[in-house]
Amino acid sequence: MGVIAKNKNKITLYYSSENSIGKQTYAYVTPSEQRILAIDVSKTKVTGTQWAEIASNLDIPIGELIDQEHTDFIEEYGDEKVDLDEHDWLRILEKKPSVLAYPIVIKGNVFLPIKNPSDYVKFIENDSAGIDKPYEE
Repeated sequence: MGVIAKNKNKITLYYSSENSIGKQTYAYVTPSEQRILAIDVSKTKVTGTQWAEIASNLDIPIGELIDQEHTDFIEEYGDEKVDLDEHDWLRILEKKPSVLAYPIVIKGNVFLPIKNPSDYVKFIENDSAGIDKPYEE
């Protein structure tokens, strides 16, 4: 059992208000008629356990949640490709949440990376049509 509450009647958004895709996705999500829990990771601490659960449910390594081209990341680690272990990636997200690569939407058991705000629109359209999984690109 994970630490992130999952509810098919609620949308949870993890995003950073410090980047444009996060702000745009927040603008798409907030008018929803469903209950919303918007977690701005630049203002609210997200634990390593929560980040690990998000990565696991997205079926990606934790390092893929980090934008290695973000200026905060480059200042700390340079502009070369960095290979760190899971614990180090988690520490980066905990200390510099602004480096979150993209927002994540959670609805029920579906975890969806939002790499473009229109991804959310496609997801909601599928959801309202009764499709219980993310759209296929």
